[in-house]
Amino acid sequence: MAVPSNTLQTYQSSYNAEDVSDVIFNVSPLDTPLLSMANRTEAEATYTEWPIESLSAVDPNNANIEGDDATIDASSTPVRVGNYTQLMDKTLSVTTTQDRIKKYGAKEEFVRQKVKKGKELKRDMESIMLLNQARVIGAAGTAQKMRSMGSWLTTNVNRGAGGASGSTTTAATDGTQRAFTEALFRATIVTAITNADELPDTVLAGPANRANISSQLSGNSTRFYELKDGQLNASISVYRSDYGPLKIMMDRFQRERDMWFLNRKMIAIRTLEPMQYVDLARTGLTRKGQMWTNFTLQVSNEAAHAVLADLNTAVI
Repeated sequence: MAVPSNTLQTYQSSYNAEDVSDVIFNVSPLDTPLLSMANRTEAEATYTEWPIESLSAVDPNNANIEGDDATIDASSTPVRVGNYTQLMDKTLSVTTTQDRIKKYGAKEEFVRQKVKKGKELKRDMESIMLLNQARVIGAAGTAQKMRSMGSWLTTNVNRGAGGASGSTTTAATDGTQRAFTEALFRATIVTAITNADELPDTVLAGPANRANISSQLSGNSTRFYELKDGQLNASISVYRSDYGPLKIMMDRFQRERDMWFLNRKMIAIRTLEPMQYVDLARTGLTRKGQMWTNFTLQVSNEAAHAVLADLNTAVI
């Protein structure tokens, strides 16, 4: 039907009120598993150290002649390893006018931005700790960087063809990517238990390979899906190996190609400057602020952890 002539429609009106929700919807991920599980300790310098040691190799020829004089075995002392702290920040600036005007979903824009920046800084911290980042020694004009998890592990590593472990000064070399399999998963577990007195207790995987863990791990028996009340349980949250259980967790901020087997007792965050905030000096009609932290990753003994590296990044 035709609209009668001279009928006023909403399209011709210039003063209709807006209809905007008074809630701001934000679904960005906030969970930071490594940041949450790691132990906390203090650092007192921008380069912080801790001692490690290991037992001598097993001697399968350990046999003495009856009555023979003692031969003194070599002794070793702990060695020191360390990491550089990394100074990280988030800044914000909001005009006095923007802070004053009426807004949807927030009363004070500066306060809202401050809370948001704090969450963003925590996400940055989580991501950097799990990168394949070599240390960078700070200098005038050069930002100092920590040695992240990817360059720490050298003992319990399962890498693709061409992959190589990092060192004190270099990042690991990425190898040829391959599909996740239970055989690779179990081989990594065996490597870890062979070189440490206890199995890592937590597995961190990116979203795609977290899904692959649930679809590809079956254990030593036929796998059954229980259909109950219209719900299909298709997730593995704990993998019970011959050497102990492993809690399976997803970390959105790590590299998808890496799967970490972590011993929570052997990893810590050493903080030189705790996360804090300060208002910056005003130079005009704006309010400015800065929040920061200065911390590093302590891998207490790298042989307590393992990595299954160079995985494909798609769901199988």
